[in-house]
Amino acid sequence: MKKGVLLGFLFAIGGFALGQNTPKSITAKYIMEEIVLDGNMDEGVWQTAGTGGDFWQFFPSDTEQAEYQTSFKVLYSKTTLYVGVKAEAANGNYVVSSLKRDFSALTNDNFSLLFDTFNDGNTAFFFGVTPYGVQREGLVSAGGDDFNNTWDVKWQAEAQRFDDHYTVEIAIPFTSLKFTEGDTKWRFRPYRWNNQSNEQSTWARVPQQQKLSSLAYMGELNFEPPLGKSRTPFALIPYVNTLSDKDYVTDLSTTDFKVGGDAKVAIGNGMNLDITVNPDFSNVEVDDIFTNLTRFELRLPEKRQFFIDNSDLFENFGNTFNEAKPFFSRRIGLARDANGNLIQNDIIGGIRLSGNLNKNWRLGVLNIQTAKDESNEIASNNNMMMALQRKVGKRSNVGVFWVNRQATGDEDYIEPSENYNRVIGIDYNLASADDIWNGKFYIHKSFQPEDHKGNLSTQATFTYSPRKWRIIEDLVYIDEDFRADLGFVPRTDILKWGNGLQRILYPKKGIFNTHALQFLSLVYWRPTLDYKKTDHEYIFSWEAAFKDQATAEASFSNNFIFLTTPFDPTRSEGAIPIPGNQGYHFNQFNFAYLSNNTKLLTYGANGTVGRFFNGDIISVGGQVAFRVQPWAQFSVALNYDGIRLPAPYASADIWLVTPRIDVTFNKKLFWSTLVQYSNQRDNLGVNSRLQWRFAPLSDLYLVYNDNYFTQTFAPRFRSINLKLTYWLNL
Repeated sequence: MKKGVLLGFLFAIGGFALGQNTPKSITAKYIMEEIVLDGNMDEGVWQTAGTGGDFWQFFPSDTEQAEYQTSFKVLYSKTTLYVGVKAEAANGNYVVSSLKRDFSALTNDNFSLLFDTFNDGNTAFFFGVTPYGVQREGLVSAGGDDFNNTWDVKWQAEAQRFDDHYTVEIAIPFTSLKFTEGDTKWRFRPYRWNNQSNEQSTWARVPQQQKLSSLAYMGELNFEPPLGKSRTPFALIPYVNTLSDKDYVTDLSTTDFKVGGDAKVAIGNGMNLDITVNPDFSNVEVDDIFTNLTRFELRLPEKRQFFIDNSDLFENFGNTFNEAKPFFSRRIGLARDANGNLIQNDIIGGIRLSGNLNKNWRLGVLNIQTAKDESNEIASNNNMMMALQRKVGKRSNVGVFWVNRQATGDEDYIEPSENYNRVIGIDYNLASADDIWNGKFYIHKSFQPEDHKGNLSTQATFTYSPRKWRIIEDLVYIDEDFRADLGFVPRTDILKWGNGLQRILYPKKGIFNTHALQFLSLVYWRPTLDYKKTDHEYIFSWEAAFKDQATAEASFSNNFIFLTTPFDPTRSEGAIPIPGNQGYHFNQFNFAYLSNNTKLLTYGANGTVGRFFNGDIISVGGQVAFRVQPWAQFSVALNYDGIRLPAPYASADIWLVTPRIDVTFNKKLFWSTLVQYSNQRDNLGVNSRLQWRFAPLSDLYLVYNDNYFTQTFAPRFRSINLKLTYWLNL
């Protein structure tokens, strides 16, 4: 009875509508002719279309209309959706940092569009354009909390700049979108970053305590006549890659030529079938190096295009704070060799079916086969996930999944316990109509050979965020034997209770736009140690957002860590780790400042000072960047961690230095070079990439990688590769 009442309460909250009662709306005008895209909107049909406008500020205020207004019109033909825009500005000195696709909104004036084509309040397509006509697109999920701009699709935009405004014409083929045949209405919202005047504005009003990308606050885009089929084309994306490298440690040189590719096939109006054969995930984009002083693995973002479309269907199961994710796509294509080192593991091929079955149901199926590597004692594995999600109420949903990693061979170097790992589970994601109530409630269970009992991972968390407050409660349990080979589980055997309370202030005068006081409490216990407390972190912090878009933060933390095993936070070779089976109390002060990113010269600084386990720590970091609009940006980031532990334990001076140069010669030719120096990893790496986008979403890359040992400055690894990809719609 109690369970039924609780479940009914959760579902009721999920459907409780507190949002806008009468959303703004605009009707798209149907046209027979095609628009010549030049940014001028001089075709007569534009004058017959209805106009949307009256944008409201989101920043610096959310209670008044925008000082510099934006107006837009929407047309559509049988094949294409057109949007025409006029954006008022103080002058013609627009903030545009780059001519490269997928720009950052923080450093570029831009006009953006959100299309919630399935009207679920949870996912949307995103498109943005700068005054120079530079484009970006992305997938929005989790109601606007998650934004992924790795997604690519074909569309066009052109812009014209004037002294007091700029204009944009956008053409999005219906083949680049997914929607239901016969649709007459989408949830829709344009918004704008006017960095030149430190103003962000939106067509439908969004409260400032929410994100500007929130899908809870949307208008309506009406179609008359109704839309036809989405008719997504069959796309082939072949590649050829020539790679030559030398490993100076083993003195081995190799030259490799690879051919493969992806295919995208439409299944109905809402589903995508992605196929990959002999994929090449070489480093045309290199991961950022980081300094890790914790005991646990850190989660890095997925950048491989094959895994991006509808990625939230697969990746968003599990813990809200990344403490137990049953599926993490970056695990596929990596494996541990006989010595326990993480190395690349070739992918033979795979398929991925994902999308909307209808307005209420979403389905995801993924199956990928990895290759056997006998020399490194790595077995061939089949990696599979199935997910099914059902919309509940206005914006909430319930999802179930099954993840399976299965060794497909019978190699004698594989332990019986490694033959397979399976995880099943159910998640309820709560999101109220006005986005004030959010939460997640899940239970997952893993199975492995001769280990079927227990193995649970669970969480119950909610966030209440009215205008002046933010309250978080979080309860997590992860069993000692819970295992997710294709997931991200930094640690097991924990019971965690988290509490957060934040008070947000909106001063009417002064330099602050908003500032907030916060208390956060995180406490961990170990169930197998008779629920012994092993960690706590109590944080008192102050956060500020300035009216010029700069930000600042200062905090004090009280920490306790009970080490069950010895640990060396410096990760120094041959160091004596500090003792385990012992508790450590330490306090730290932290600060961070980031200047207004819209200026030509930007900078930031951060630092930590205090105790660290049984010693002391001083950490100082900073970054400086300068750009020559819109052609180039030069930046350098530096981080120093000085750790002083009492003898005989290791002390260390850990440096991480990352200079970067990005040059955009035009909208098709880009050059970037990233240098990363880390004495903790004993590596100096150089990644230099020349990219020519010779056709829409089709690229020629020339990439040079060079790595050196930092202690001896001897060469470590060097490679050069030439890669060609071509996107062909059939």
